[in-house]
Amino acid sequence: MSGHSKFANIKHKKEKNDAAKGKIFTIIGREIAVAVKEGGPDVSNNFKLAQVVAKAKANNMPNDTIERGIRKAAGDVGSVNYEYVTYEGYGPGGIAIIVDALTDNKNRTAANVRSAFSKGNGNVGTPGCVSFMFDKKGQIIIDKEECDMDADDLMMAALDAGAEDFSEEEDSYEVLTDPDSFEEVRSALEKAGIPMAEAEVTMIPQNYVSCTDEIALKGLRRTLDLLDDDDDVQAVYHNWDEE
Repeated sequence: MSGHSKFANIKHKKEKNDAAKGKIFTIIGREIAVAVKEGGPDVSNNFKLAQVVAKAKANNMPNDTIERGIRKAAGDVGSVNYEYVTYEGYGPGGIAIIVDALTDNKNRTAANVRSAFSKGNGNVGTPGCVSFMFDKKGQIIIDKEECDMDADDLMMAALDAGAEDFSEEEDSYEVLTDPDSFEEVRSALEKAGIPMAEAEVTMIPQNYVSCTDEIALKGLRRTLDLLDDDDDVQAVYHNWDEE
């Protein structure tokens, strides 16, 4: 679940992913299949595939599993019928939510997403109704415990590679890039031996919204949990201030 850039939330996300690795790998496998269909199996010449591979590595997907998925997709291009679809809406307490899905049945996915919103007392809106509140950015999270590099040196390495911004949190560093520069920056940091806890193009809220009403919080958590459990849902972005 994408929310704050704070590493505590990334860590929580990782722990949740580790508990459901099969689903995460299935989701990434779909993304690999679509990326190969659109741009071919060569990672160096397929920007979208390179992004998916980076995401796979950040989720600890074994290299042989990634390569097998690429080979399978390359030999089975005709049967890949997944398509991307995005939903936007409001959860309880006016929390803005964006849902990215990859599906072979848009009617099923739309019904499931609407159900998740309605069960939490939220509403799916029209395209663009909340996305203007978010910025699309490449985001790289580095766990301080895993990185021996001095903060200033790390910042210079990131900026020299083309990053837009660098910030230090209590237990992590955050590197932000233009979406088009993300793979170039990620690759440069990887070649420098810098470990990355998270590396993906994401939607970052311009402002976060608090939700203190217990009934609204219960509904919001239900909506987010239902979306998280949906196999068609690739990512969920929201502006809820979880702290």
